[in-house]
Amino acid sequence: MTGCEQISVFPGASVEIAAEALSWLQFLARERRYSPLTVESYARDVRQFFTFAAEHFGCEVTGEALRALTPADVRAFMAHRRSAGVSGRSILRGLAALRSLVRRLERAGLGNTAPFIAVRSPKTPRSLPKPLTAGAAVQLTEPETRAGEAREQWVLARDAAVLGLLYGSGLRISEALGLRRKDAPVSADSVTVIGKGRKTRSVPVIEPVRAAVAEYLALCPFPLAPEGPLFVGVRGGALSPRIIQLAVEQMRGVLGLPDTATPHALRHSFATHLLARGGDLRSIQELLGHASLSTTQVYTAVDATRLMDAWMSAHPRAR
Repeated sequence: MTGCEQISVFPGASVEIAAEALSWLQFLARERRYSPLTVESYARDVRQFFTFAAEHFGCEVTGEALRALTPADVRAFMAHRRSAGVSGRSILRGLAALRSLVRRLERAGLGNTAPFIAVRSPKTPRSLPKPLTAGAAVQLTEPETRAGEAREQWVLARDAAVLGLLYGSGLRISEALGLRRKDAPVSADSVTVIGKGRKTRSVPVIEPVRAAVAEYLALCPFPLAPEGPLFVGVRGGALSPRIIQLAVEQMRGVLGLPDTATPHALRHSFATHLLARGGDLRSIQELLGHASLSTTQVYTAVDATRLMDAWMSAHPRAR
């Protein structure tokens, strides 16, 4: 990539800094195996910082300018983002991206991490997952729910199989769509998926989900290569997550479900319903592929909220 192209990717940054930033993004993608969406978000965060810093200092962002940064400059950038309506969570992510990049620049003598470390990270309220009721979750996974749509039968079966894996096995949509044809869970009672950080885990697949995958394979009009994707689009290529999101959007309109009814809400529903039926947190953590138990513990708050709502509506002394 030429110097001019690097500048166009990171306007406001010098050629040297832009080259280092691109190299850092490639490192995250290839060596750290960050997801494409995460890399894209980090690139956007850094680009916004370079644009702000160039205007803030009145010159392009060089190693010298980065070494001269103060905590007040970093706070000014955060305030600028906040005034633009950016959420605390997004600002927190952007700060993490900048700290990571500047650590790399510091090793090359082009930056100083101290101002970024000195700044207190913004507090973000931890929102609770919004699971569906068991009935709504099951309806979203049944092809009969979309019987009135002018769609080919194999497409309806495909979407039902994908959604069945999200609710029945707690998969992320990227994990379900990342399955290969040879890994199709039709006879085995478990499937191995690749999750965040390229970590693999084995998850159980219940019989109704195995049947849904088998139905899709029986109807799919395309020859599926063993090493190719299990789920394909109408032209035979890898299926886009957006197609599944659109299918759920249409179904929630028909079923009268809120906007929080998304494909990812099925994964939340999987965890919440397991916990409500006596599942232990450690097992649910392993099934979800969470690196930390604290991430899984948020579902205990969801379950407590649901129990309190039920108590308030049903107990005779709660009125």
